[in-house]
Amino acid sequence: MKSMHAPETQATRFLRQHGVAFSSHCYAYEEYGGTRVSARELNVSEHAVIKTLIMEDEAARPLIVLMHGDRQVSTKELARQIGCKRIEPCKPEVANRHSGYLVGGTSPFGVRKKMPVYLEQSILDLPLIYINGGHRGFLVGIHPHDLVSLLAPVPVNVALPGR
Repeated sequence: MKSMHAPETQATRFLRQHGVAFSSHCYAYEEYGGTRVSARELNVSEHAVIKTLIMEDEAARPLIVLMHGDRQVSTKELARQIGCKRIEPCKPEVANRHSGYLVGGTSPFGVRKKMPVYLEQSILDLPLIYINGGHRGFLVGIHPHDLVSLLAPVPVNVALPGR
């Protein structure tokens, strides 16, 4: 296998600008492999791999949801907790437009459009998380509290058991 170098992305530039320490982790991206593949390739718990999901409310206003890789988002519970009628995932091309990243490489850092960020509360209990670094096949390892200082996410409890 050829050696993989960590790409320079909008996300890594954002982290550096804000003085956040992070580790870089490249892996062989698999279409539709999701966090199961990245966790296996990096030999870490899928629970510590955090998905960046671009969703929208009933007025098509975009928002970011950060969720454990081994959990699903209860969109019904999320809508209830944040006072919306409905929340649903954006279509991939819409998510790409809002974030500036390709689905599969979406990072919450350095997004194109400022969006509210919602974070599954239990993510804050982890010592280290792995989250997309802005490129397919590239995660960054950071302390969850750096997420809080950078993104000021609203903590929610909306996790459902995964697949």
